[in-house]
Amino acid sequence: MFNKKNCMAVLLAIPFIGFTQQPSDSISIRKVLDEVNVNALRANEKTPMTFTNISKSEIEKGNLGQDFPYLISLTPSVVTTSDAGAGVGYTGFRIRGADPTRINVTVNGIPLNDSESQGVWWVNMPDFSSSVENIQIQRGVGTSTNGAAAFGASVNLKTDGLNKKAYAITNNSVGSFSTLKNNIEFGTGLLNNKFAFDGRLSKISSDGYIDRATSNLKSLYLQGAYFGANSVLKGIVFSGHERTYQAWNGVPLNYLDTNRTFNSYTYENEVDNYKQTHYQLHYSKQISEQTNYNIAWHYTHGEGYYEQEKLGEDLADYGIDNIFLTNDTISSTDLIRRKWLNNDFGGLTYSLNHKMSDIDLTIGGAFSRYSGQHYGNVIWAEYASNAAFNHQYYWNKAEKLDYNFYAKANYAYSDATNIYVDLQRRRIDYIFEGLDYEGNTAEQEINLEFFNPKFGFHHTLNDNQSLYASFGVANKEPSRSDYTESTPESRPTHETLYDTEIGYKQTGNKMIFGANLYFMNYENQLVMTGKLNDVGERTHVNVAESFRKGIEIEGAYKLTEKLTWTANMTLSENKIVTAFIEHIDNWDAGGAEEVSHENTDLAFSPNVIWASQFNYKLGNNISINFISKYVGKQFIDNTSSENRMLEDYLVNNLRISYEWDSKIFKTSKLTLQINNLFNNEYVNNAWVYRFISDSWDPSGSDHYINPDSERGYNMAGYYPQATRYYLLGLTLGF
Repeated sequence: MFNKKNCMAVLLAIPFIGFTQQPSDSISIRKVLDEVNVNALRANEKTPMTFTNISKSEIEKGNLGQDFPYLISLTPSVVTTSDAGAGVGYTGFRIRGADPTRINVTVNGIPLNDSESQGVWWVNMPDFSSSVENIQIQRGVGTSTNGAAAFGASVNLKTDGLNKKAYAITNNSVGSFSTLKNNIEFGTGLLNNKFAFDGRLSKISSDGYIDRATSNLKSLYLQGAYFGANSVLKGIVFSGHERTYQAWNGVPLNYLDTNRTFNSYTYENEVDNYKQTHYQLHYSKQISEQTNYNIAWHYTHGEGYYEQEKLGEDLADYGIDNIFLTNDTISSTDLIRRKWLNNDFGGLTYSLNHKMSDIDLTIGGAFSRYSGQHYGNVIWAEYASNAAFNHQYYWNKAEKLDYNFYAKANYAYSDATNIYVDLQRRRIDYIFEGLDYEGNTAEQEINLEFFNPKFGFHHTLNDNQSLYASFGVANKEPSRSDYTESTPESRPTHETLYDTEIGYKQTGNKMIFGANLYFMNYENQLVMTGKLNDVGERTHVNVAESFRKGIEIEGAYKLTEKLTWTANMTLSENKIVTAFIEHIDNWDAGGAEEVSHENTDLAFSPNVIWASQFNYKLGNNISINFISKYVGKQFIDNTSSENRMLEDYLVNNLRISYEWDSKIFKTSKLTLQINNLFNNEYVNNAWVYRFISDSWDPSGSDHYINPDSERGYNMAGYYPQATRYYLLGLTLGF
């Protein structure tokens, strides 16, 4: 049912940006060639898919140091989260309720999702948005892409293209919680009509809203390009190094009113320390007016650890023999451990685009190889006799090969109607160390092959109106933890999504409007249980039948010459059709009790989401934006229990930008952003573990445990977001 908050917004959003027409001058041809590597994966104005484009100018408006998820938070069906509470550090987003492991992300057509966990950690790419030229978000299955399947959405980022003239820009921000961002962007422009070089250096730091949730982030971006008469060769390197104090545990429920910045971690080096470097080499060539192709090589290396203090650990769990200890009667100890990940990911992507009289044809695909080494070291133990103690207590390696091939055709059936066909074949070979049938650790191998077809049509009603419809199938493999934390007997199966999208668009001088109906029907969907494992990752379980269905409304309306309103709204229903069997650990008897739940909501899937933005131009130099974001109530697990639910919230931000003419600077802009303007206290993320204990009450011994009104206890952590806070940015460009 609607309440007053829901009724505040019903329309309007970010205008649709069409695919540019074929240019005639050489500079424009080079720009089009520079786009070839991403256009193979993108939807254009006549592709029957649901998508939103974000231009560089839109990205720059709010790019004051917060991570990428906050820059797309106003697009339809998006919910953004932050462990530290202020948008710097570990952040994430969900689209249509789908978590980051189910959202395909590519950079210049190259997969960004981790091959094993399938997530994307934006903390590893600080300030990457400053080097992004445009973004396309496709909701639903979308078009065929490289990497893991899109089970809620795909996000395609294109990095900066050709700048004809030399430039230098510096962006500097300061804000609450000692937030500081400094960067410098520079480029040579086009040299000798053939070469161009660009770069960026960035540093971002923040103390975080949550106690000790500090972030120290550094990054660089470099690219060089050679522009031939009908070809482009571009090399790109981008790297990020993050050191982030952990806030994985969240805040106990009882602390939200009295100590909502509480952090259970107190050890001074409870940090995540990771560096990741990406290399890309793209070659694009225009063979004829009708045909061009792209081939790209890529390689990524990442290495780092997170450090933990563990108290009263059993020595046997770490394989520590008594010869390491001063007293051979000791069986447990306090210790400090580091869990390492050392991974390499590389491969090729390719695409061929050919235009015939009535058909636009794209053929493409990718091959990639991932190798990941997982190992842990105990670097200190309370009773260790050696000050240089460094004991490796586990080591394993995983390897994953991923192949895909796709063919896409957009056929102009008539002047008004286009028919779209998109066929993809994908194969996965995954080798890892996991539990065998006897429960012993051994090498395991998984081989999967998927066929993912998509069909649709786009029909132009008149100069201002069009409609489209599509049906797509996607298949997706489980993640590493789904495999390693199970045996072949209990191992989850792959999942399948059948997605139907029906949309309508209208454009006019004063108004842009779009509406999209979607029905996403899942088979064996891996849904979140609400639990976290020991590295802060969410655990999943297969459910036979489930769905997400809803309507997305978006558009823009020019109220006056100076005042524009853009907004969007999603109304949805997200359900498990078959009974959801909840497994509740029994601490008294051992094992788990089963509870069946009928017609329950999928976790973290609010039924109402809307965003609104009023933009007022005060003269030629000042722009004022009043921004609102509403997220309806959402459940932490799949039981639809109000004992495990996040309340709805409405957050309002105010942004004021002032640009002035300067004799020294080509660009000069000052931006003040006040986030959470009305100082609301809200929570946008949580985890929960439910258990039964009838013989004793554990809530007094652990602040995270609270009695459940039904039966047993909930161990839960919540992630409160910052109350009112400020960011002030200064941009100066030459």
